[in-house]
Amino acid sequence: MQLSEDKVPAYEVVKEKIEQIDNTIVIARVFFMFDTFTYRFQLFKKDKMCMVELPKKLLDTVKNDGTAPQMQLVNILNAYVESSDCWNELVK
Repeated sequence: MQLSEDKVPAYEVVKEKIEQIDNTIVIARVFFMFDTFTYRFQLFKKDKMCMVELPKKLLDTVKNDGTAPQMQLVNILNAYVESSDCWNELVK
């Protein structure tokens, strides 16, 4: 199910962390996966797309807690964004 920004816990924190990693990356859509309780962020960078999955529990904790969960979030985002396997060419 596709969600609006205001329905995603800690959306602004995720957006800020992604911009800190690479300010050319744009969050296009966010989906909630009911079967795994994860948020799937669809990211675009030029002509490539990457899907990042973040656990609901982590985003809830980032929103309410702070430092340790944010560090975990940054580590996950870095792993996805820096992985060439994540980025797929868009079909033209």
